[in-house]
Amino acid sequence: MKGTRLVVLGVALATAAGAGYIAMNMTSTKVVQVDSSNQPKPQLELDKVLVASAEIGIGDVIDGQLRWQTWPKEAVTEGFITESAEAGAKEELTGSIARLVIMAGEPIRRSKLIGKDQSFMSSILPAGKRAVAVEIKADTSAGGFILPNDFVDLIMTRRASNSSGVETFVTETILKNIRVLAIDQTIREDEEGRKVKVGQTATLELTPQQSEIVTVAQQMADRLALALRSTADAAEKVGGGAEYLVNSNDKRGTVRMIKSGQVTEVGAKK
Repeated sequence: MKGTRLVVLGVALATAAGAGYIAMNMTSTKVVQVDSSNQPKPQLELDKVLVASAEIGIGDVIDGQLRWQTWPKEAVTEGFITESAEAGAKEELTGSIARLVIMAGEPIRRSKLIGKDQSFMSSILPAGKRAVAVEIKADTSAGGFILPNDFVDLIMTRRASNSSGVETFVTETILKNIRVLAIDQTIREDEEGRKVKVGQTATLELTPQQSEIVTVAQQMADRLALALRSTADAAEKVGGGAEYLVNSNDKRGTVRMIKSGQVTEVGAKK
């Protein structure tokens, strides 16, 4: 009897163990580990872009300041010079002149350079503008502190006679908010930003009509002076100047005469 009970108990324990094993296998989730070390990685396409290895100032000649820089192809924009398209560009651009400042590491664009055989002044002059030189002295140019890219007013002083025949001086601002392109042959500050050189000639950026006004004024004036303006005025809309110096109701058949600082117009002989 006792043996029978032991057999029954053993069978019950075996059955319970089997059921537990089956239940455990049904509810457990097998974790599969994947080795990603051998999976192919997406490839980033690269090219080389021509950049400035050091800062290049306005008017500087390109001579060794360029290098090739690895660059993602998707980040290459129009105007960049790439090694895949222009492998000889570094040597080709040697001797060119910078018409704008190029910072170190900045990609080179041909639009910022002037060719070896091109005129620098005509290249930086905006379309429709004229470059006109005006004689200046230290006492007529804000003490010599006027520099290229400053904005000035042009003031004319001339002799005139009143109705009683007494000679007086007349002063007027004939042009306002005019950009200075160059002082003598200098088109920018020196490397240390020193403002010590007093120029003898200022080259101004003018419209065709303003060029005529300045040409007449230089013949009439006893003195022309430049008045330095704030950089905050650079965007100010400029009104008319001394158009009376060049304008008349009917220019045809009229001769403009300047004598002793006086402007007169007489009919031309037909």
